[in-house]
Amino acid sequence: MGSRNEHRLIVIGGGAAGFFTAVNAARINPNLNVTILEKSREVLSKVRVSGGGRCNVTHHCFDPELLSKSYPRGEKVLRWSFEQFQARDTVEWFKERGVELKTEGDGRMFPVTDSSDTIINCLMDEAKKHGVTIRTKTKADKIEPLDDVGFRLHIHKSKPMLCDQLVLATGGFNRENAYEWLKDLGHSVRSPVPSLFTFNFREKIFADLAGISVERAEVQIKNTSFTEIGPVLITHWGLSGPAVLKLSAWAARELHEREYRYDVQINWLHPMNEQEVRKQLTNLRDDQSRKLVRNQNRLPFPARLWERFLELSHIKPDKRWADLSNKEIHELTQQLTRGTYNIQGKTTYKEEFVTCGGIPLNEVNPDTLESKKVPGLYFVGEVLDIDGVTGGFNFQAAWTNGWLAAQSIAGE
Repeated sequence: MGSRNEHRLIVIGGGAAGFFTAVNAARINPNLNVTILEKSREVLSKVRVSGGGRCNVTHHCFDPELLSKSYPRGEKVLRWSFEQFQARDTVEWFKERGVELKTEGDGRMFPVTDSSDTIINCLMDEAKKHGVTIRTKTKADKIEPLDDVGFRLHIHKSKPMLCDQLVLATGGFNRENAYEWLKDLGHSVRSPVPSLFTFNFREKIFADLAGISVERAEVQIKNTSFTEIGPVLITHWGLSGPAVLKLSAWAARELHEREYRYDVQINWLHPMNEQEVRKQLTNLRDDQSRKLVRNQNRLPFPARLWERFLELSHIKPDKRWADLSNKEIHELTQQLTRGTYNIQGKTTYKEEFVTCGGIPLNEVNPDTLESKKVPGLYFVGEVLDIDGVTGGFNFQAAWTNGWLAAQSIAGE
C-alpha cells in the first residue's frame, strides 16, 4: 500500500455504504486521510427518509445463509460476506456507539428512539472522531487513474483532487448513461431498472379504499413463477405492501421487459384454497340464511372491502344469504381466491429508490470489493448489481460492503 504518511482515501458518495466505508477505514487506520465527496447538499439523505423517518437499519435475521436469500441480485456474494459482517454485527456496531436497536413484529429493526437522526448523528460523530472530511455539493466529473498508483479526480467547477485509493458509493442510477464514466474505467454495467415499486391498476377498482390492508394474501404475476405471500396494502393507484414490494424486486427485470403491463392474481384469503373458501361461503349461506350478504363475520375483511368483492361478483349487498345461487357462490369464490387485475405502470416506493443493475459482481473481488480491473478502486452499495427486498436488507448490504472494503483499504 506504500507509505502510511498521508495516505489519501476519497469516497465518492455520502450515503450509507460510502459513509460506513469511510468511518471504519479511518478508525482502523489512523494514518489514512479520508474525505467523503457528496454531490448533493447533505450526506445520508436516504438514511433520513428510510422507514418513514425512523430508519430501518437492518433486519432481525442472524443466519448468514437465510439473510442472503432476501437479495434477488447478489445472494451468492453476500452469502460469504455475511459470514464476515452480518445483521448481528450491525446491531453490535451501533450498540458499541450508544445506539440501541429494537425489532418489530415483521423483523425490521429500528433505533429505539424511532428517529433516523439517531443513526445519522452516530455516523457523523464517528466521522468527526476519526477526522473524516465531508465535502457536500462536490461533484466528481471524471476519474483518471494515474500511471504509478492512485487517481486524479476532476471536480466540477473546482480544482482536481488526488488520492491513493478511491471508493465509489454513488448509489444506483436510473439511467444507464449515468454510468458512462465508470465504463471509461473499463467496467461493464448491467442496465439499471427499478426495483421495489407498487403495482398500478389500469382501472381504479379499489382507489376509494386506499389505506385498507389484508394481512396475508398470495400475489402471483400471471404466466410466471413469481409469487409472494404477505401483507397487501391498497393504495389510490393500485397495490403496495410487503408482498407486492418483494414481488417487484424478484421480478424487476421481467416486469421492465413487459413495460409494466401484466396481470396479477391474488388469493386474498391465503392459506385457504378455492375449495375451502367455497365451503366457508356455503356454510355462511346455510348458517346465516336470513342475514344480508353484506353482513358476515367469518372472513377477515373490512366491511368496505367485502362489499367491493360482492360488487365485483355482481352480487347485491342487500340480498339475503339464503338467496345466493351456486353460480354466485362460485363467482365470489373466484374473486376472493383468484382475483385477477390488469397492471399498467408502477410507482417507486416512497423515497426509497432502489435499482436492480450496476457494476457486475464478477468484476470485483468478493473478499474486498476492490475492482478486478483498476487496482485501488472499490465499489460499495447500490452502484453494484446488488439489491434486496424491503425490510432493512438494502441497508444491511451497504453496511457489510462498507465494512469489508474498509478492512482491505485500512490494511487489515
